[in-house]
Amino acid sequence: MARMKSWLAFGLCALCAQPLASLADEAASPAPEPAAAWLERIAGASQRLNYVGTFSYQVGRISETSRIVHRFADGDESERLEVLDGSPREVIRQGNEVHCLLPKQRTMIVSRVDAGEGFPGRLPRNYAKLVDTYDISKGEADRVAGHEARKVVLSPRDSLRFGHVLWAEAQSGLLLKSQVIDGNEVVEQFTFNDVRIGGEIGDELLQAQVKPGEDWRVVDARIDDTETAKTRWRLKEPLPGFALMSTHHRRNKTVHMLFSDGLAAISVFIEPLEGESGGGLPKGRGFSSGGGAVNAFERIADGQRITVLGEVPARAVQRLAETIEVAHE
Repeated sequence: MARMKSWLAFGLCALCAQPLASLADEAASPAPEPAAAWLERIAGASQRLNYVGTFSYQVGRISETSRIVHRFADGDESERLEVLDGSPREVIRQGNEVHCLLPKQRTMIVSRVDAGEGFPGRLPRNYAKLVDTYDISKGEADRVAGHEARKVVLSPRDSLRFGHVLWAEAQSGLLLKSQVIDGNEVVEQFTFNDVRIGGEIGDELLQAQVKPGEDWRVVDARIDDTETAKTRWRLKEPLPGFALMSTHHRRNKTVHMLFSDGLAAISVFIEPLEGESGGGLPKGRGFSSGGGAVNAFERIADGQRITVLGEVPARAVQRLAETIEVAHE
C-alpha cells in the first residue's frame, strides 16, 4: 500500500476572464447569463487576476489555513502560498516552475505545472462536455469573505462523480468558495476567509520567507516523459462520461493514462512488478484514500501493478481499474 499512497501526491483550465455585471445589473437584465457561462469566467479569473488573501481547506474534521499572493503580469503568473498551520511550508511559483520549501526537513522540491493547473486546482477543463454528465444551475446570491458572490451548482447525473458547488465573486469571477459533495455530505471544502482582489503586487510579497542553504536537499520532481498516441492498454468497456485525454510513457517504464469527464480527472499508472509479490494486497487488490475527494484502487494484472486514482467516488476508480486490460492482437 505504501507504493499506492506515493502516487497520491501526483498532481491533477485556463480560459480568459471576462468582467461580470453587478448583481443589480444582472437582476435587471432580460436575458440572464446561463450558469455554464459563469464556469468559464471562474476558470480564467484565478489565473488572470491579482489577489491576496487567506483561505481554509477542509477535509472531514481536518482543516488547514494558508495565505496566498497571486500576480498576473505580461502573460505570466507568479504566486506565493504559505501554509499557516502545523509544519511550515511555502510554495513559490513562477510561470510553470514550482518550488516547495520544507524548512523542518531542510528540503526543496522542484516541479512543474501545466498552464491552468495552479490555484485553486479543481476547475472545469472542458465546459462543452459537462452538460452530458452534470446538471448545471445557478443558486441564489450570497456573501463570502465580505464579497457578493454568485453560486453555481453542478449536480452529477450518476454515481460515478461528485457534485460541486462554486461561489464566484460577483464582479471579477474569482472563486471564493467551493465544495465537493457526495450525496448530502461535504467531503472537501475550500473557502477564502479574507481576500483583496486587484491592485498592485510588489516583488517583495512574492519572495520566499525561507532561503534554502547549501545543506538543503533538492528533490527534482519534474517528470521526463514522452507522450504517445498509442498504448497496448485499453478499457474493456468505457467509463460513462470519461474520455482518454493523454497517454505518457516514462523512462522508468511506467505508463500514465489520464481520463477526464471535463471536470473530474482519473489517472491510471501501470508499472512492471519486476519480481515483486504484489505488495501484500489481498488477492492483489485494495483501496486507499488520499483524503477528501481523492480515492485510489490497485490491482495486479499481467505482471503489472495498476494503480488508479482520481477525484471521484471509490466505486468509479474500482470500476475503471477492473476494466483496464492488455489489448491482445
